[in-house]
Amino acid sequence: MTQESSDVVTFEADGSLYAILVSRVQEILDLRPIAPMPNAPAHLLGIIDLRGENVPVVDLRNLLGLPPSPDTPQTRILVVWMVSGQDRAIIGIRTDRVIEVTCLDEPELRPMTEAGLLQWTGGAVAGIGRRKGEVVSVLNLDKLFTAVPVVPVQPRMDAAE
Repeated sequence: MTQESSDVVTFEADGSLYAILVSRVQEILDLRPIAPMPNAPAHLLGIIDLRGENVPVVDLRNLLGLPPSPDTPQTRILVVWMVSGQDRAIIGIRTDRVIEVTCLDEPELRPMTEAGLLQWTGGAVAGIGRRKGEVVSVLNLDKLFTAVPVVPVQPRMDAAE
């Protein structure tokens, strides 16, 4: 089964090329201060203020199981919308670098049919495309967090106990 794509925003994480459908991108921001949240999971960097609204920012590298990397002058925050159940949420995704708004070489996304054989669900990937011949993983924002393991917060034990 293939999926049709339209215009996409391409971006990098750890040297690999990813994309999100343009229709899901609200805006692209230069890096700005992110207020950390207490006891947040590793993928949640914190909150930014966007014209008076609190927008949570997640680390794409962490969500994709990639090693951390320091911010650079090219680091950007993609402000996108996603759906979870009946709710629509606006989130920021920190990326290494936004490349361009473009069309893929072919409008059709191909699934990775070998995913099951390789013991990989691949739910966060809507399909594989190409841009100028280079492989592009098009992300499915609505399933991006399904692969994130939920780790319960352990109560902290003080030395006095």
